[in-house]
Amino acid sequence: MIAAIKPTGSNTRGLLAYLYGPGRRDEHLDPHLVTGFAMLAMPDPGRDENATLTQLARHLDEPVRLRNSEFGKPVADHVWHCPVRAAPEDRNLSDTEWADIAQRIVEAAGIAPTGDDLACRWIAVRHADDHIHILATTVREDGRRPKLHDSGIRVGDACRQIEKDYGLRRLKKGDRTAERRPTQAEMHKAERLGWEQTSRQWLQDRIRAAIPHATSAEELLAYLEADDILVKPRRGPSGDLLGYAVGRPGDLNKGGEQIYHPGGKIAPDLTLPKLKARMETSAPEEHPTARRNRPTTPWHQATEALDTLRPETTATSADEDARTQANISALGELIEATAQAAPSDHRAQLRAASAAFARAQRSQIRAEDRTAHTLRTAARDIAHTATGPDGSTLAALTAALLWAAILTARWHEANGHAHQANAARQAVQHLQSAADAALAPTLTALQARRPGEGTRRTLANDVRAAVPEHADRILTDPGWPALATVLADAEAGGHKPHHLLQEAAAQRELTTARQPARVLITRIQHTSRNPAPNRRAEAARLRSVSASAFGAPSPNDQPRTTAAPTRQPSRHRR
Repeated sequence: MIAAIKPTGSNTRGLLAYLYGPGRRDEHLDPHLVTGFAMLAMPDPGRDENATLTQLARHLDEPVRLRNSEFGKPVADHVWHCPVRAAPEDRNLSDTEWADIAQRIVEAAGIAPTGDDLACRWIAVRHADDHIHILATTVREDGRRPKLHDSGIRVGDACRQIEKDYGLRRLKKGDRTAERRPTQAEMHKAERLGWEQTSRQWLQDRIRAAIPHATSAEELLAYLEADDILVKPRRGPSGDLLGYAVGRPGDLNKGGEQIYHPGGKIAPDLTLPKLKARMETSAPEEHPTARRNRPTTPWHQATEALDTLRPETTATSADEDARTQANISALGELIEATAQAAPSDHRAQLRAASAAFARAQRSQIRAEDRTAHTLRTAARDIAHTATGPDGSTLAALTAALLWAAILTARWHEANGHAHQANAARQAVQHLQSAADAALAPTLTALQARRPGEGTRRTLANDVRAAVPEHADRILTDPGWPALATVLADAEAGGHKPHHLLQEAAAQRELTTARQPARVLITRIQHTSRNPAPNRRAEAARLRSVSASAFGAPSPNDQPRTTAAPTRQPSRHRR
C-alpha cells in the first residue's frame, strides 16, 4: 500500500472538483465519501444531489477563514492531499475498510491525532476500487497549524502495519534514500510530448552517465553542457560553485520558461556536496612499485580493482561499513562506464544493470569516498579509453562486475537495506545475462581446441586436489572442456593449474555459482594472461628498490643461498 503525500495547495474547491469529477480519462467511477472528521455534518455530494462541492469546500475551509480573519495574514498552503493506493494484486477493500485505513493515515500524519477534538478537518473520497484520496485543510479548530514534519515517514510506517493487518502485499520500509516518484503531471506531460521518460528521469540518466567522465563538479557541469543539457550553476561572490540545477531542452512551464531541477530533487546522491565528495577526493599515496605492477589496459585494471571490493556480511565496524559503501557507490560508476564503452551488442543489459544498480549505490551509511579511489579511477579510465576490450577481457570484467553486485546484495541484506538489496539483485540479473553473452564466443573457441583425453584426466586430478568440495560440479559442468583448455594454456605459460584453481576459488566462492567451470574460466584467464613471473628475479628487484629508497641493504637482505627449485618437465599432451 502506497500513501503519496502531495505538495500542499490552496484550492480546496478545485481539488474536490477533480475527486468528484470524471477524471482525466473518465476513470473515476461512483465518487463518494467513505469517512471524514468527527464533526462532518455535510451531506455527501456524491450521494445527495442537493449537496454541492462549494458547500463542502466552505465547510472544510472554515478554520482557515477564521484564522485568516483573526491574524490578517492569509494561509496560502492549507490543502493537504494524500492518495492511498493498494497493490494491483490486493483484494478489493470495502468502504468500511478504507474508512479505517484513512483514519489510521491521518492519525499517523498528525492531521487528526487520536483523541484530539481540535484536530484538522479532513475527508476521504473513493472513486475507484483500488484507492482513496484523503483531503485535509491544515488549520486546526483552535487556529494552530498541525505538526507535519516527517509525516511521510510516519505514514509509511502506518502503511506497513496496515498491510500486515489486512493481509495485503507487504512492501519494504522506506529509508529516505529513494528518488522522488514522477508526479501525475510529469507523466502526463511526458506522454503528451512523446517522451519515454519524465524530465527528472531523463536528467538523472544523463548525470549518472557523465559522472565517470569527470574529476570535479565543474568538469561534470561542463560535460553536461557539452551534451546539450541546460545547466544553471549557483555561485557565491567569489565565484565558487555553491549549487546547480539542470533542465531538459523543451521542458517549459505554462509561461514558456525553461524548467530547471536541482540535483537533490532528481536523486538524493546527486546534490553538489555529495558529487564533490565522490569526485574530488584526493588519491591515497601510491606505493613506488605499484605503477610498475599495474595492468596494461583500463579493462584489466578495472577487473583487478574489483578484487578490492569485499563487503563483509558479518558484524563490521562503522569505518568498514563506510569504506564498503564508498566502493559500492564507485561500483555503480564502473558499471555505467563499462556500459558506455562495451561493444554495441552488449550495451543493453549493461545499461539496464547500471539503471537498476543506482538505487543500491546509496544508503544511510555515510561513504568514506577516498577509499574508493581505485574503483573510481578504473571507471574514468574506461570512460576515456578509445580501445574496446577483446572477448575474453570483456568476459572477465563482466564476470567480476557480476560477483561484485552479488556481494553488494548480500552486504545490503545483512545491514537491513531492503530496497538497496533488491536493486542489487535486479542488477545481478542483467549482469548475469551480460556475462553469459560476453563469454559465449570465448567458450566456443576454447571448446573447439580442447586438450587431449590424457591431459584432461591430469587436469581433472588438479581440480580434485585444489577444490575437492566442488570438483564433481566442475567436472560435470558443460564448460569443463573449455576450462581444461584454459588450464592447459596457463600451464604452457609457466603457471601451475593447482595454484590457479585455488586462487580463483578464493576470489569467488563456488557454492552459489550456477556453472562453476565458467566462473573459473574468466578468473583464470585474467590471472594467467601474462607468463608466470620469475619469483627470484622479482625478489631481487624489490630488494634493489628497497636499497635505493632507504639506503644500503641490511644484513637481512643478503641473497638467498638455497638452491632454486628444479623446473618440472611439461606434461605430455595428446
